[in-house]
Amino acid sequence: MTVGSLPVSVLILTLNEEVNLEACVAALAGCDDVVVLDSFSSDGTAALAERLGARVYQRRFDNFAGQRNYALEHIPFQYDWVLHLDADEIVTPALRAEIQRVIAEGRFDAFRIPSKMMFFGRWLRYSGLYPSYQVRLGHRERLRFRQVGHGQREDLPPERVGTLEAAYLHYSFAKGLSDWVDKHNRYASDEARETVRALADRRGVDWGGLLAPDAMRRRRALKGLSVRLPFRPSLRFLYMYVVRLGFLDGHAGLTYCRLLAFYEYLIVLKTRELRTGQAPAAGEGASR
Repeated sequence: MTVGSLPVSVLILTLNEEVNLEACVAALAGCDDVVVLDSFSSDGTAALAERLGARVYQRRFDNFAGQRNYALEHIPFQYDWVLHLDADEIVTPALRAEIQRVIAEGRFDAFRIPSKMMFFGRWLRYSGLYPSYQVRLGHRERLRFRQVGHGQREDLPPERVGTLEAAYLHYSFAKGLSDWVDKHNRYASDEARETVRALADRRGVDWGGLLAPDAMRRRRALKGLSVRLPFRPSLRFLYMYVVRLGFLDGHAGLTYCRLLAFYEYLIVLKTRELRTGQAPAAGEGASR
């Protein structure tokens, strides 16, 4: 991908993303090194990627960090900088321009990028927790990832990671509600395992991080605290809908906050199942 005069390769992870892939690649118009790492999709994703001009590789999915690290270590990218995307994410013109500027400055090895959650045709400005960040742009030889819960984190010192202002658009519901529920059921299993590990960590909560100036550290500290709180599904809803002003997102915000409370409930139930070796009885655990 050439942003201005600076070269950047793009890596897109896919699994049955025929519905989303064309829009993702179209937003990268003019890019000359788009790579799709496909997890053996059963639809037409791989063939579509080739028709769109992408180089296609395939690997069985283990986790997000594993996929991204495999690509960085085994795929010959044309350029030193790699932009990491999922197929339901869209790069905006503002983001392209900022990528050009920060790479030219050469101050960091990787960059956090905010995302805008899109739902019911609108941006969830409040309930989408904007700005929430993930490291998605990095030097191919300096950036590696480690898996945490269902997602990945950068394996770099914080001082080597910069933060961009422009966001990409995230269409998490583009394949429908059933797909979102299936996906978050899997994510809840990953988060439950991570919660069990966090509860066993003697270091406990990063209390200082709750007030740290670094937004990423604050968010991670808050997550470390939240797994130890009672009534988590209810608290998640109140935090998103009231504290974070999700009600200002209208009906879409209300629906999304309810879905996140449901997701939190799944994590609670699966955590209890892992810790006790027993599945909870029907109706049990809703307030925990």
